[in-house]
Amino acid sequence: MYNERKPRGRGVMAGGRRPLRQGQSSRPPSIRTNRYQLPEGAVFEYKNINLLQKFVTDRGKIVSRRLSGVSSKQQRELVVAINRARFLGLLTMGVRKK
Repeated sequence: MYNERKPRGRGVMAGGRRPLRQGQSSRPPSIRTNRYQLPEGAVFEYKNINLLQKFVTDRGKIVSRRLSGVSSKQQRELVVAINRARFLGLLTMGVRKK
């Protein structure tokens, strides 16, 4: 009597939906638009200030890979180029809070 197991459903809740796994949300995924569209053949160089400024916030922080949509190799090249441009004074280091 106590040793008998009740049959359980395989992940089916009321309404026919699967229960959410850890880290999942109940919202449908949003469609992301790429604000940081890279032109074809773009090369991250410290001399290309207009391109580098697109990947730096108004506070002077470098935009993360997750937001910018670049690959990890491109992100490393981007960070090196931004730091070289900052060292030479072509880009600002950032703005202080007032």
